[in-house]
Amino acid sequence: MEPHAPNFLFRHRDFGLFWLGMLFVNVAVQIEAVTIGWQVYAVGRETRSIEESAFLVGMVGLAQFVPLFLLTLWAGSMADRHSRRAIVLWSLAVEVLCVLGLVAVALEPAPQPAHIFLIAAVFGAARAFLSPAASALTPMLVPKADMPQAISLKSLSWQGAVIVGPWIGGLLCAISTAVSYGMVAVLYLAGVGIILAMRANTTPERQPGSQIAQIREGLAYVWGNKVILGAISLDLFAVLLGGATALLPAFASDILKVGPEGFGILRSGPAIGAVLMAAALARWPLKRRAGARMFWAVAAFGLATIVFGLSQSMWLSVAALAVLGAADMISVYVRQTLVQIVTPDHMRGRVSSVSGLFISGSNELGEFESGVVSRFIGPVGAAVFGGIGTLGVTGLWAWMFPALRKADRLDAGPEVGEAHGPHLASSPASPT
Repeated sequence: MEPHAPNFLFRHRDFGLFWLGMLFVNVAVQIEAVTIGWQVYAVGRETRSIEESAFLVGMVGLAQFVPLFLLTLWAGSMADRHSRRAIVLWSLAVEVLCVLGLVAVALEPAPQPAHIFLIAAVFGAARAFLSPAASALTPMLVPKADMPQAISLKSLSWQGAVIVGPWIGGLLCAISTAVSYGMVAVLYLAGVGIILAMRANTTPERQPGSQIAQIREGLAYVWGNKVILGAISLDLFAVLLGGATALLPAFASDILKVGPEGFGILRSGPAIGAVLMAAALARWPLKRRAGARMFWAVAAFGLATIVFGLSQSMWLSVAALAVLGAADMISVYVRQTLVQIVTPDHMRGRVSSVSGLFISGSNELGEFESGVVSRFIGPVGAAVFGGIGTLGVTGLWAWMFPALRKADRLDAGPEVGEAHGPHLASSPASPT
């Protein structure tokens, strides 16, 4: 973390409580994701092939994405009309119930994947409301001048959870999935208890118009700024094609043969690279050629995915995943700077919901895509295919969104609140 992070958290009490509470929640989410993936793959392997079992893991992503897709824009509007803290707490309460349901499934003599898919769908619905409310909450807890450090701290805590959570999840899965889910429930409840101690008013100023009109306004804001649209859609399609998360149980179990402990390490690989890159960006922020560097990073993401797919070595695989995570962090850095700092407060929920929909589409649909492709050409072929597809998307987007490619400095213009969004200084000298 940054040198003065403890002072920053104590100085902004409610942000410190929210940050700590969400740290517990984020670790819980990572343990839960690892446990679900391992459980579904293990249940599938009892009667199915490697390819069919990997497909089942991909179906978990689809089960979460469908309700998220249907609800997220409405949820973003809700975050701009009601207490964002209350929405976060109610969403977390539903997720706690989901985890208790997963404990019950894990204790069944013969767990059924259909039961896990159903619970995953409810979890996706809860996350549809949690994500925009949590994203829009931070700017209400710190002054605008402190937002860059707040975003940096949030990013580092999330990536730290992505490192620690899968490792803990892998160890607990080696004991039993029920024990792992039990730990998830404890962490969720700890996070809820800490967030309950917040005292800040987190209800945004009420804006005129119906929810439908407000949703349209949020969509128009994103569509009107082609740089933001290009950035979040590039992330969507690149990660959708190149996402290897759904394939990790197959690689750990049947290709690298490293078991649940190794699976947890593999899941931590992208976060290791992301944390190192986040620390580097905090020390040396992107001051020039941000757009071009974002495209180069996405290309590196695709190449790292190909290396991972072809690797037969555990440590080369972890290194490839770390490079993948570091490259993705650059994209996250550029996108979050745009969405969080320059969006007007009364629209943050809606804009965050649109951005979150793209991000969730890349993650959950990426898992589904990997599972489907793996069903036909195997996990190795699916990873290589995804990496090549990411390289193709990078080239296509560089041609379709020249303003994003030429983006130089990430600066907020004088008319930040207008529909066209922030001003990004562009340099003709930026590499193509």
